[in-house]
Amino acid sequence: MKEKNEIFLKRLQKHHDELRWLYMELYENDSMFAELCSKMYDFFAERKKDLKDLDEKREADPDWYKQNHLLGMMFYIDNFAGTMKGVEKKLSYITQCNVNYIHLMPFLKTPKERSDGGYAVSDFRSVQDELGSMEDLSHLTFACHQKDICVCMDFVMNHTSEEHEWAKKARAGSGEYMSRYFFFQDDAIPSQYEKTVPQVFPTTAPGNFTWLPDAGHFVMTSFYPYQWDLNYKNPRVFNEMMYNFLFLANKGIDIVRLDAVPYIWKELNTQCRNLPKVHTLVRMMRIISEIVCPGVLLLGEVVMEPEKVTPYFGTVEKPECHMLYNVTTMATTWHTVATRDVRLLKKQLDTLHTLPKEYIFLNYLRCHDDIGWGLDYGALLADGMKERSHKKYLNDFFLGYAGESASRGELYNADPISGDARFCGTTASMCGIEKAGFEKDNEAMEKAIRLDVMLHAYMFMQSGIPVIYSGDEIGQVNDYSYKENPQKAEDSRYIHRGPMRWELSENRFQKDTVEGKIFQALKKLEQIRKSKKPFVSYADTWTAETNDSSVLCIGRYLEGEKIIGLFNFSEFDKTVHFEEDNGVYTDLMTQKKRTLDEVNLPGYGFFYLEKEIKEP
Repeated sequence: MKEKNEIFLKRLQKHHDELRWLYMELYENDSMFAELCSKMYDFFAERKKDLKDLDEKREADPDWYKQNHLLGMMFYIDNFAGTMKGVEKKLSYITQCNVNYIHLMPFLKTPKERSDGGYAVSDFRSVQDELGSMEDLSHLTFACHQKDICVCMDFVMNHTSEEHEWAKKARAGSGEYMSRYFFFQDDAIPSQYEKTVPQVFPTTAPGNFTWLPDAGHFVMTSFYPYQWDLNYKNPRVFNEMMYNFLFLANKGIDIVRLDAVPYIWKELNTQCRNLPKVHTLVRMMRIISEIVCPGVLLLGEVVMEPEKVTPYFGTVEKPECHMLYNVTTMATTWHTVATRDVRLLKKQLDTLHTLPKEYIFLNYLRCHDDIGWGLDYGALLADGMKERSHKKYLNDFFLGYAGESASRGELYNADPISGDARFCGTTASMCGIEKAGFEKDNEAMEKAIRLDVMLHAYMFMQSGIPVIYSGDEIGQVNDYSYKENPQKAEDSRYIHRGPMRWELSENRFQKDTVEGKIFQALKKLEQIRKSKKPFVSYADTWTAETNDSSVLCIGRYLEGEKIIGLFNFSEFDKTVHFEEDNGVYTDLMTQKKRTLDEVNLPGYGFFYLEKEIKEP
């Protein structure tokens, strides 16, 4: 015990001065800082031996998550396996998918009818009754660790449900708890905020404040009226939320997804996004985790343009998030599918390749959320694509109305005034698998499967950690049954949140089925990625010119091994030439030898080509 305490004190000593300086800069409150340090020790002391051992192992290898072994899968517990105990029973399936990082979508207690998919938390220390208990969570994470599987969860920092204990007391008039939110007696100050703060959901939840008739006050609600924004200017809010964070970390969580992190600090006469003190809060959270539970990673959800995303990594000397979502690249990928033009995607990847190799992105094709078309419209305008008309084209394409598209899906939060809308659908449906299956068109199905597999191959080629959405490994299509549920019918995002089709997953070993073709192809890609050194995050990475606007080339190099990825984003066969490279390459999918002087790519085809380079 004494030895373990010395470990805590050593970590605290290393970070104490910076943590105190940052804390006092925000709060100027010695007693609250002392309480925070005391509680940090309590959570460290309560941390189980297996988790402390894991902390020390990861502390000794701080780049453990930057290798090429991690592959993620995200899912809703009820949709995937019913309960946490059900997920534990499915761990063998998860390992068959080569997955060793599972993201459990929101599972903390929320009001059933006003939950926003689990993001309106009413109790940060309780699990939704139908999913299990905190004991079940601990048991699941332990079972995952036995199989070397990391577990990720959402930590909703920006707001609580109106049913949270704090919110109930605030609503009843308790000044102490009202100060934990943003309460105003009249609309004078809220109206000032509204002048500068954008709306998150202008059609479904307009405005940033909600009037509470029973309380006689306005309360800030950036997202939905039942989600009350927390006031991080109050040190009690920061301290208590950190205690919640450490409580959950002690349940065996490895990766904590910081939901809506750019919003957590509010100031009048600003947009209340990405303010400097947000970074102070995140940096303090990183320090706290490095003192108490250094094996835990922080994953930032920053759905912003690239220049506003990368600051959340912090600096090499003062890091903040360990990982961030590669949101813009995801949206640009689907833009590339719709336009058959890789130029914008290549430009964006070139920018990413210039970033420090310490920066780790999570790459994905689809997730639980909609696709917002946050593209580089400045670059697109140079090619004659105006923002409003191009967004309409993209939505029309993926609805199946334009561009000879085979996609299927639905719009989300469409605004008829601005013409803006987001898009919802599974990877498979957006690739045409749903349409081909409905029409029983075998040729169209083969083309749709090629597109689906090519996109995954391209995603695995990006630097960072690839994450698939549950069901994508078997080509699961849109689920329209949500329309029959009154609690979900108004939210089209549920179209891609359907239950796992376990009966279809039984086909994954049958190579003549849709499920088998996709599952086996992804399995091979995953095995290649994990076995080849150039796929580590810190490898040299670049794009190369193919002289064809439909074909993307990505190169990766590390320690004498070079891999070239070629990806055809059009349905037409293409031929590309690399006259400057006359070496012999191995096709990693077929093991056949070839050169790059003339490469024939079928429609929606790809190549992984490896070349061994002798070091001088």
